[in-house]
Amino acid sequence: MGRRHPVLRVALPDRRAVRPVPRPGVKEVAAANTTQSTHLTVEAATKAAQAALDAAKKENQRVSVAVVDRNGNTIVTLRGDGAGPQAYESAEKKAYTAVSWNAPTSELVKRLEQAPNLKDIPGTLFLGGGAPVTSKDAPIAGVGVAGAPSGDLDEKFAQAGVAALAK
Repeated sequence: MGRRHPVLRVALPDRRAVRPVPRPGVKEVAAANTTQSTHLTVEAATKAAQAALDAAKKENQRVSVAVVDRNGNTIVTLRGDGAGPQAYESAEKKAYTAVSWNAPTSELVKRLEQAPNLKDIPGTLFLGGGAPVTSKDAPIAGVGVAGAPSGDLDEKFAQAGVAALAK
């Protein structure tokens, strides 16, 4: 019968939770081999999405809003009253495209002239309506809006969502 190594738990001074102490034979990864990234909280993503939806509502536009994290994973999506069925997926794709290139999607549309194959990248949508969210000049999220009659309006509402995060 093999020896069992008990898991030791140590209370951290400034937290209520306890953290397991590494067991014998388990190696920790050296700090030089890891990286950290910044992400929006669910509360912040919801704040941005609601601000974008409110901006659209003030102009009587029926849109959907999506906020994705740095990796393109959806954090929150809000479907506005009366938004078309295509708007939901389009908003997610615009948000993903904006965070992937750290640029508003209206600017990325212009890049298609030099590199038309960009539009073939899965999950992207090169139409106005996506805006990146940055922290320390690095993209950490994207806000996408779809459903207004033009990409310019969609992007105006997406920018309102980003601006809400600066408050």
